[in-house]
Amino acid sequence: MELRTLEYFVAVAEERSFTRAAARCHVVQPAISQQIQALEKELGEPLFERLPRQVVLTSGGAALLPHARACLAAAASAVREFADRSGLLSGSFALGTVGGLEGTIVPRLLGEYHRRYPRVAVKLLGASSPSLLAKVRAGEIDAAVVAGPPDGEPAGVASRVLLEDRIVAVLPAGSRPADRPMTLDEAVRNPVISYSPESGVHAYIREAFAEQALRLDIAYATNDVALQVALVAEGIGVALTSHASPVLAADPRFVVVPLEPAIRLRKVFVWRVGTRQSAPLRAFLDLWTELSHRPGA
Repeated sequence: MELRTLEYFVAVAEERSFTRAAARCHVVQPAISQQIQALEKELGEPLFERLPRQVVLTSGGAALLPHARACLAAAASAVREFADRSGLLSGSFALGTVGGLEGTIVPRLLGEYHRRYPRVAVKLLGASSPSLLAKVRAGEIDAAVVAGPPDGEPAGVASRVLLEDRIVAVLPAGSRPADRPMTLDEAVRNPVISYSPESGVHAYIREAFAEQALRLDIAYATNDVALQVALVAEGIGVALTSHASPVLAADPRFVVVPLEPAIRLRKVFVWRVGTRQSAPLRAFLDLWTELSHRPGA
């Protein structure tokens, strides 16, 4: 049973004439008649009663009609969807990013996105989480990866969790066993190296210390994790930084220990709601879903 045959069947049913159906489908009448006869043979019963001046549906034809229309509608929907996707070839996609994404799925996503849609102009904008959230809400960029605010995403944006993370303490090698947690009270007895107030991660750290009634003074504020740990290696102080950062992977210069109580945070992908998503944004979200469900993702 082919879609073209179903198209001919629906045309005859609606026009009540093989001649008018042939004109509607831009084919000769014998072609319509042959396809309908083949369909009737396949289904094992007549679909039309042929009267002198018109044709009408049999009970079998009436049963088939809604299914035929549904099949044609589904096929048309698929065509529209992929026609829309083909428009990506001349589209653009502006994505805001914070630091520390090199160890996440984001580089892989952007790589696969480029291979599938090579003519999409992808624009990356690096900035702090609060700044990027404001740009997404204002419609200045399509989406962003940010540190999710501790009190949840603001109105006007939708989100998808990219990474569940936590803050750890980084100390000079040999200064502490890796399995011995550091309390927040201990941390503030040292010069603290951590994120600047403009960083979304800073809010998580600030709130955690406030809950313990501790004053947090960041002696060296930088959002560059590589610089944070380089300062630790120089013996300047203790870094409070993202555990997910690849910079922390097996470096003999320092030791990474958990904090007590734990400071947990999320990195999230956010986009504006209330307006129709652009085709490039929809494709990015679809690709993320696809890659996330692949074995080994």
